[in-house]
Formats: sequence, C-alpha cells, structure tokens
Amino acid sequence: MAQPLSSPRAGHALPASRQSAEQGTLFGTLVHLWPYIWPSDRFDLKMRVVWSFVLLLIAKLATLSVPFTFKWATDALTGKGTAPVFASDWLVWLIASPLIMTASYGGVRILMAVLTQWRDGIFARVAMHAVRKLAYITFVHMHELSLRFHLERKTGGLTRVLERGRNGIETIVRMIILQLIPTIVEVSLLMVVLLWQFDWRYVLATLCMVVVYMYYTYKATEWRISIRRKMNDSDTDANTKAIDSLLNYETVKYFGAEAREAARYDRSMERYEEASVNTYTSLALLNAGQAVIFTLGLTATMLMCAYGVRNGRNTVGDFVMINSMMIQLYQPLNFMGMVYREIKQAIIDIENMFSVLARPPEIKDDPGAKPLLVTAGAVRFEDVRFAYEPERLILKGLSFEVPAGKTVAIVGPSGAGKSTISRLLFRLYDVSGGRILIDGQDIRDVTQTSLRAQIGMVPQDTVLFNDTIRYNIRYGRWDATDAEVEQAAQLAQIDTLIRMAPNGYETQVGERGLKLSGGEKQRVAIARTVLKAPPILVLDEATSALDSHTEHEIQGALDRVSRNRTSLVIAHRLSTIVAADEIIVLDGGRIVERGTHVALLAKGGLYASMWNRQREAEAARERLAQIDDENDSPDRTPPPIDDAIATAAE
Repeated sequence: MAQPLSSPRAGHALPASRQSAEQGTLFGTLVHLWPYIWPSDRFDLKMRVVWSFVLLLIAKLATLSVPFTFKWATDALTGKGTAPVFASDWLVWLIASPLIMTASYGGVRILMAVLTQWRDGIFARVAMHAVRKLAYITFVHMHELSLRFHLERKTGGLTRVLERGRNGIETIVRMIILQLIPTIVEVSLLMVVLLWQFDWRYVLATLCMVVVYMYYTYKATEWRISIRRKMNDSDTDANTKAIDSLLNYETVKYFGAEAREAARYDRSMERYEEASVNTYTSLALLNAGQAVIFTLGLTATMLMCAYGVRNGRNTVGDFVMINSMMIQLYQPLNFMGMVYREIKQAIIDIENMFSVLARPPEIKDDPGAKPLLVTAGAVRFEDVRFAYEPERLILKGLSFEVPAGKTVAIVGPSGAGKSTISRLLFRLYDVSGGRILIDGQDIRDVTQTSLRAQIGMVPQDTVLFNDTIRYNIRYGRWDATDAEVEQAAQLAQIDTLIRMAPNGYETQVGERGLKLSGGEKQRVAIARTVLKAPPILVLDEATSALDSHTEHEIQGALDRVSRNRTSLVIAHRLSTIVAADEIIVLDGGRIVERGTHVALLAKGGLYASMWNRQREAEAARERLAQIDDENDSPDRTPPPIDDAIATAAE
C-alpha cells in the first residue's frame, strides 16, 4: 500500500530544496535528493537501498568472474590447463573440463543479469517514491506562491516545468544509483584484476584510455548543454503557445485566426526542429569520438598481450581474457558517458523546478500565527494602502468597517481598486500599509487556512474544474453529502437546470467550465459558496454574467444566503445593492462618498451620476428591444438603424 505523503510544512527537506541547486552542480543536486532517496521516516525504503547495494556488490563479483571462466575454458581447449588447482582431484578435473568451463561462463553471465535486474526492481520503489515526493512538494509550493507569481507566469510553461522536473528527478536518481555507482565499482575492481593478472603497463594503458575518454565526454557534453537548453526553451515556448491558443478556442473562431495561430505555433516548432537537429548531430559526434578513443585503448592492451603470448609469458586464454575484460569495460565506460550526459541534461531540466522551489512565498504565516476565531464576523479596514507596483499606488489610505451581520457594498469606476479589496481580505496579497481586522484580529497574525475557511467568495470571473457539476459544487465543502450539494444548488437556482441534463449532477463541465453558459457557471460558484456556509461573504460582481430576469432570481438567493452574515459586495450593477446597509464609493483608490442608496442619490454626487447613467442605459436597451419586437410585425417596415438608436436614446 502506498504511504501517504507528509506535508512539506512538517517535512525536513523543503527548506533545503528552496535553496538553489548549487548552481546546477551534480553534488548540489545530490544534496537535495538524498533526503528522498534515504527518507528518515521510511525504514522499508532504507532497507531497499541497503539490499540494492548488497546485490550490486554480488553482481559485480559475478561480473569479474566472467573473464576468468572464459580464460580457463580457452586454456582448457588448448591444453594449457591454467584453471586453479583445488585439493580434490575430481574438482580439478571438473574445472579443467572445457565443456564445464564453457557452461560456467554462461551460468555466471545469467547470474550477473538476474542479480542486476533484481537490484533494479528492488530500487524502483525508492526511485519513484523520491519522484513522487518531490513532485508533490513542488506542486504544494506552487500553490503557496502568491497570486502575483502566477499572474506573471504562463500556465503551460509552469506545468511543463513540473513535468520535465519530475522526469529529470527520476533520471538522476536512477542514473546515479543504478548506473554511476555500479560503474565506478566495476571499473575499480577491473583495474585491480589487471594489476594482479598482468602488470602495471596494462593498468597504465587502460587508465590513460579512461582519462582521455572521460575528458572528451566531459568537454563534448558541456558543449551540448547549451544546445539542449535551446531545445528545452523552444519546446516550452511551443507548448505554451499551443495551450494558450486552445484555451482561447472560441476567441480564435470569433476572429477567424486559425491560420495565424497555426503559423505562430509553427514558428515555435521550427525553432524546436532546428535545436533538435543540432542536438542529435552533436550526439553523433560524441558517440563517434568515444568509440575511437576506446578502440585505441583496446588495441593497445591486446597488442601487449599478443606480444606476451608470442614470447611465452601469456597464454591464448590470457589474450581472450584481456579482450573480454576490455569489452566488458566498454559497457560501463559507455554508461559513464551516457550517465554524465543524462545527468547534466536532467540537471538542466530541473533547474527551473529548483528555481520555483527557491522562490519564497510572498504571503506566509508568521511562526506564531494562530487560527482565526470568528465570534461576530466584523471586518475593518484601517488606513489600508496597497500597490501592485511601488510606483503605482492602488489604495490610498482606505478606512471602513463592515459590521457583523451587515452588508456593505463597494462601487466605483473601473480601476478604482474594488477587486483589490477582496484580494487583500483573502490575503492573496499583503497590504503595503495599514491593517485589516476581523473581530479585532489582524489577518496577518492568523493562519491563511483558517482565514480563508471563514470567508466565502463568489468571483466575477468564475473558473470551474474540468470535472462534474457535483464535484465543482462540493468543492465548497468536501465532506458535504449529496443531499447538501443538491440543496445548495436549489438555493442557487440551478438545480432544475442540472436535472434537465442527461447526466444530471454528473455532467462534465469541460475545460474551465466552457460547456456551461456564463450564467450557469456563476450559479455553480454561488452554490459552492452556499455549501461552504462561511460567516463572511464576498460577492465580487456575483451577478455580472446574468440576464436581468435571472439576476432577480439569484439576487433573492444571495439575499437569503447573506442574511445574518457579514457581506462585502463589490458591485457593477447598482440595482443589486440598493438594500445594502452602507454603500462606499471608490475613485482613484480613495473613498469619495459613503452612505445608503437613498442618501447617496440625494447627495447628487458620483454615485448618483453612475446610477443615472445605468438607468438610462437600461432604458435604452429596453427601448431597442421594444423596437425589435415591433419590427418583427409583417406589416411594418423596419426603420433605419440610426433612427432606431436615436429613438432609443430619446
């Protein structure tokens, strides 16, 4: 059974991961990965690591015996009999038998393969647990980062970073443990055998070949890194453009821009094609150079052994043995080149993941933060100032209070800072100055989880998960029963529409909820907030996507939901907030008017001007609709469009 992942807040590795990966070095990456390969809370995985190393050692000893069995079989066939002599005569005969030695050669190779695959199978759970844990921590950390970070990033590029980083982690863990360490062990043991069976000249020739081989691999791989980085950048750019275009499918259709989008995507793929060709070409050069260097080393050692056979110092079995050992050395050496390439490329792939982990959350709980205790639900803004960018102040000393159980509406022209207020209340950003209090508690002194649990939001732009309607409503309170979900839908005036669909509450809403109309999405958002049943409500243009008839229906539901709850309403349609206990008018980040609907109209200021303009616009729309109805009559000639607009304006 899979073990649950602990929260990174309680873990030990997240702070280390948030540091840079030692500028992308192998050592720095290993430092960050080790807590996941050797997890302190998983004894079973530690035992898998230990057992993997035991099997590794046994497999390498079996590997070393292969050239010896090859040598003894060859010498037995030539009558030299160089196999070791044991006390028992029958055992001496057994080892000296060409057929037995040949069979032993095959048996040892089978044993070597079985042990290696057994080790890989045992270590697989360790490697994939490390991948899962790091991917989980990165995913959680992305959610911890501020709204500012996500507004600056492209979603497609960010998901690509997570995907490539996850693959890079798997590559590094498997390559280091299953390839690099076994290769180092095997090369070291082979050098010992060469010195024991032959002499220092063989060791020197082999070491020279290994050094030149690794130096060439290092230089060639470093050259290829910049090519690989360009390919990754091109791949990310193409993927981002594709996702961006598909998310805006309807907009592309509205403007007939299919050809333009295809050309834009193809330009990115052209850059990716060029970078990929360069990547494969450079790989061919690297492999060719490695083959030449190794072949020269192999030829040198075999020439020395051939000379020894001619002079009687070595047997034909020695000649076969040195060839077998060098060929056997080629595989780990080839792995060394491949391992270095893959690790360097994997480090490039996870550089962006580590950079995301290295970015500290802009909004975080103080060490002594306590849960928010809501007794009444009073919200107070005291001299709040805020700027998205230092040079452009959005809110300029805002002070007001939403008394417990009352409704306060915020209105004003576009850019006045209305939606910023809701973001600050949810602590998606921290105030630049002043403070926000809930029941006397500064929201910066309480935990974010407890703060957001006490506030319900119906946003202006409702985005749904690509799942069922039931899933999206239940998102408000995950432990709600089906009956509670359906009751919330009834209060939001959407239950009837849902039941008319063939699949009812199991209807899929599509990517970002595109299968639903704007009004339907808004009602789902209202339903999940109703289900959450928080003491504080924030309605950010909650009925902006609804027609007038539906607006009145939904407004009644919202009125019932907000009854006896502290409600902050950010409104565009002023008709929805006429019953608010207080209306605050913002302009240029400051409060310019405040009072009830009747008092503000009597004042004849900005609010009255906005109210009159909206009423005139609504009257004009109604007049145009009436003209359209009259024009539908078969015995009436439609007037020119200019005349219709002029009539409606009157």
